[in-house]
Formats: sequence, C-alpha cells, structure tokens
Amino acid sequence: MSFYFDHNATTPLSVAARDTWLKTTEKYWHNPSSLYPEAGAAARRLEDEREKLAQILGVDNEENPGITFTSGATEANNSTISHFATANPSKYCAISAIEHPSVDAPANRHFGNRVIKLPVTPEGIVSLSSLEEIIARGNVCLVSVMAANNETGVIQPLPEISSLCQKYNTLFHCDAVQWFGKHPSREIVPLADIVIGSAHKFGGPKGTGFLRTSRHARELQMQNGGPQEQGKRAGTENLPGIAAMVSSLEDADETLILWEDQRQARDGFEATILSSLPETTIVAKNAKRLPNTSMMIMPSGRNLKWLTRLGRRGFAVSTGSACSSGSADGSHVLDSMGLSPEEINRALRISSGTDNGRDQWAALATALKEVAKDINHHETTTGKSLI
Repeated sequence: MSFYFDHNATTPLSVAARDTWLKTTEKYWHNPSSLYPEAGAAARRLEDEREKLAQILGVDNEENPGITFTSGATEANNSTISHFATANPSKYCAISAIEHPSVDAPANRHFGNRVIKLPVTPEGIVSLSSLEEIIARGNVCLVSVMAANNETGVIQPLPEISSLCQKYNTLFHCDAVQWFGKHPSREIVPLADIVIGSAHKFGGPKGTGFLRTSRHARELQMQNGGPQEQGKRAGTENLPGIAAMVSSLEDADETLILWEDQRQARDGFEATILSSLPETTIVAKNAKRLPNTSMMIMPSGRNLKWLTRLGRRGFAVSTGSACSSGSADGSHVLDSMGLSPEEINRALRISSGTDNGRDQWAALATALKEVAKDINHHETTTGKSLI
C-alpha cells in the first residue's frame, strides 16, 4: 500500500479537472486565434474561463480582469521579475529570504546587486520592521513575498505587507502557489498587485497557471510573438488545461472545509511524534501554517536515509522544495530561519492532501517510529552515525 504525503510538490489530477480536460480537448481543440467558426467558439470558451476565474478570485466584473494564463508559476515569476528589472534599471527589488527558487533565482539574475533580501524570524515570518525600513527609502520598485512557504507551511502576514506597500506606493508581487486550494481564493487577490497561481498544486493539470495583475501593474509584459492574452503573452493558449484548472480551483474552493480535518490530523500526528520521538523538532510549530504541512527535524540520521526507508514502507515524503532537491547547499529556507547545516540535513517535509485520512497519518507516525529504531540500531551496533 502506498501513501502520498508530498502534496506541496504536486497533487494528483482531480476528477473535476480530468472530466473538464477530456470534454474540452474533444470539443474545443481548435486554435482560438484562427478565424473560422470553430476557432471562434474556442475563443469564446477561453474568455468564459477567464470570466469564471475572475469570479472565483473575486475580481470585479470589469472589461479587463487582469488575468493572464501561463504555463505555471515559474514562468509567471520569471516574467514578473524580468519585466520590472528592465523597466526600472536604477531601482531595487526586495524579496523575502525564503522565496521559492522561481523568484529567488530570476531576482538574482535580473536585478543582480539591486536585490535586497528581507530577513525572517526564527518562525519564518518576514520582518515587517525591516520591510518598512527598506521601502521607506523610495528606491524599491517591487516587493516579492510568498503567501505561504512551500517547505514549512508558514503563512506570511499578507495584510500588513500589503498595507506597507500601499503606504510607500510600492508594487507587491505574491507567489500564492501554496495558498490556492487550501484557503479562500478571494482573500488573497485584493492584497497584492501581482498574484500567481499554478494548477498542479490544487488538483489541476501540470503546465498551466495564471497571473493576476491589478490596474497598477497592467503594463507587465510576459513574452512577444503574437496577440494572445491581450498581447501580453504570445503563444497558442492551452484551452483544455485552462478549463481544467478553473474547474479544479472552483471545486477546491467549494471543499475548503475538508482542510480542517487535515489540520487536526496533522496536529495529532505531530503530538504523537513528539511523544514517541521527543528529540524531534517541529519547525515553526507555533506559527500560522498551512493545514497540511509539517516540517520536522529528525533526531538523527540524514534526511535522505529517512526518505529512503519510508519509501520502502510505502510512504512518499520530501526533504523540502522539489525545485531545489538536487542542491548540495540544503534548504535556504531553513538556513534563513537560523537552523544549522547539520539540522537542515535531518529535515523532512510532510504535506498531505484532503484524501489523507487519519489512518494514513497514524500509519506514517508508526513508520517514522520504526525507521527511528532502525537508525538507532545501526548507530548502536556500528558506532557510526547513519548519514
């Protein structure tokens, strides 16, 4: 039997998304930019999906809802950073020290020495005093702070960040990939000038996402080469993927109550682990977190050994961000929170979906205790740490 606990990396395709994709790809496979009647029907369906997504996001029913369909969050984040770096050659970009690599890497590339890293507390929360001190100087064109961290699950103080950016007339860019599908979509969109989502994080298909801009950031240009997406992103739109994404997000928003069960199951799981393996540390345990996420520093043994042994028992977990799993430097998120390299090498991330019942959480706790015994036995009999 296999139990999947890596939903922050990707989620299985939902029934709603699968059904919508199949129906749309069968009926609306034509190029929406062509001129014959079938293409016109596809173009109208595309705009219907844009309108539907605008309603889900709580965007006013205006002529231009500011929604651009993308291939996902990595493209949207890269395009956002690149655009503002080019448009503001003498200004700075302030990003949190715990941003996803799809924000951190392009910021370093395009802004170079004009990147300011916002420090976080030991709980992984952006320092609001540092943010205000930095943007009060008047030379920051963009602030990038994610809604919720993909590794620790820590939710950022978005209303306060939004207020500070408005106070100092600075654009706020928010990678909300981990937010959508777990919290109400309407809550986050009014807080930032640029909000980004990715379908495969909430049961939609991979290779599909969206970027929502407020009227203050409508000049954002993504890629050239055609008139698609109001001229902001050239390339034939992936209409079946877009329709499937919208259906999946609509379904996710209607079933948010299921996440409270996950929160309770997660909290019970953590209590069990701390009781049976008291040397374990729950990262940011007392911070406001996503209901499905638990980042743990295990008592001993390198995290890859834990991951391998759990995998043999049928449990899929993670050591952190899927986009930096090949890095030899470990988690920059945990490093920014003050953890040592040795602690970072013992980190495991558990991230559930609404289909992970309490029995699965209990089974995972049992498996972790078994792996702990395995590691302790190895260290006792060999006198060497299992690394």
